[in-house]
Amino acid sequence: MSQFKEEFSWYPYFLIIDLEATCCNQQSVPRNEMEIIEIGAVMVDYDSLSAVDEFQTFIQPVRHPQLTPFCTELTSIQQSDVDDAPLFAAAINLLKEWMASYEPALFCSWGDYDKSQFEQDCRYHQIPYPFPSAHLNLKTQFSRSQGYSKKYGMTGALKRAGISLEGTHHRGIDDARNMARLMPWIVGKK
Repeated sequence: MSQFKEEFSWYPYFLIIDLEATCCNQQSVPRNEMEIIEIGAVMVDYDSLSAVDEFQTFIQPVRHPQLTPFCTELTSIQQSDVDDAPLFAAAINLLKEWMASYEPALFCSWGDYDKSQFEQDCRYHQIPYPFPSAHLNLKTQFSRSQGYSKKYGMTGALKRAGISLEGTHHRGIDDARNMARLMPWIVGKK
C-alpha cells in the first residue's frame, strides 16, 4: 500500500461512482450518443475504508429519450424511472452539492468508461466537468495491489476477494456499493 498511500494519501475520501447509460445491442444508440441515465455514488473514508454516504439519481436522456428493451433488461432501469428524472445539468448540480461536504475526494470508477462518459455528456450539454483532474481506475488498481496480471471485471474481482455480489449488477448505486466493499483489496490492505 506504500506506493498507493504516497500517491493518494492527501485525499480524505474516495468518491466511487458507477454510471448507467442509454445503450442498444443493435447500434440504434451509437457509442458517441450514449447518455448517462443513472449516477450511483458511494463516499468512502480513506482511513477506515468504510462507506460514509451515498448518492443516487436517475437522469432523463434527451438524445435517445426512449430506453431500448436491451437497456432496460441490462440495467433494470425502467422508462418511468427516467421520464420524470432531472435533466443532466440539474443532476450534476445535485451531485456537486452532495460532494461539497466531502472535498477533496478522489474520483474512482471501475475502468475509465465512467470518466469518459462524464466528459462526453459534459461536452454535449456544455457544462463544466464536475471533478478534479485526478481519477483512480479501480480495475487497474485492484490487479496491481493483488499482484494479478489480468484485469478483472467487478464481478470477477468480487469472486477473487471472496465477496458475494449484492444488489443488481448494472445498477449504478448497487455497483458503486460493491466497489466500496472491495476497497481493502484495491488499496492492498487485504
